Amino acid sequence: MAAAAASLFRLSGLLGRSGAQLRRPMSSGAHGEEGSARLWKALTYFVALPGVGVSMLNVFLKSHHGEHERPEFVAYPHLRIRSKPFPWGDGNHTLFHNSQVNPLPTGYEDE
Repeated sequence: MAAAAASLFRLSGLLGRSGAQLRRPMSSGAHGEEGSARLWKALTYFVALPGVGVSMLNVFLKSHHGEHERPEFVAYPHLRIRSKPFPWGDGNHTLFHNSQVNPLPTGYEDE
């Protein structure tokens, strides 16, 4: 009974505080506000931006590596189902259709 009264007393003390007083102990106290901003700024410049640059270089080098052969068309019955025509074009091509990569239900267009 005494433990329940003590926890109720602590709860009423927490409820009496304002929202700013409740949030303050949960913030990062190790760096302070300006230290935290400086940390994130440093992480942006020295980790995130070089990471994006390395990723862009990787994509650029891989894109010039060579052309790939497209896979042989196999008419699987569960793929490229057209239950009703698309509302654009001839109704058989998807919205972002690429004739070199995307086959129609009957096969590639240029074969």
